Amino acid sequence: MSEEMNPLPEDPESDASKNPLEQFIFHQRRGLEEFGKAMESLLPPRFKEHTQAAGNEFATGFRVLIDAAIDEIKKASEMEDPDAQREMEQERQASVNLAADENEEQESGGSSGKIRVELDD
Repeated sequence: MSEEMNPLPEDPESDASKNPLEQFIFHQRRGLEEFGKAMESLLPPRFKEHTQAAGNEFATGFRVLIDAAIDEIKKASEMEDPDAQREMEQERQASVNLAADENEEQESGGSSGKIRVELDD
């Protein structure tokens, strides 16, 4: 953080119309900015890079955990509701068929001119 990238706001004391709370907030903000600059100057240059990578790995771990929980919830709801299970199976089969059709089209080198339309019951 440098003065050029993050200029300090104008001093509210120069404007007599500012109330004491606004002046307090101004000085607290400036104090936090200066503290951040001081802490940044104490840390090695690659610290920020590794900290960011660690944060990304942490977030990725939670995404995996949440995705697994969502999958388990879906499985449990499918077991409870047979109609939903049938619908999910139909959707899965439709996506498999669509993927197979796309693969066949790519392998044949072009479009066959057919359009597939699936209607829900």
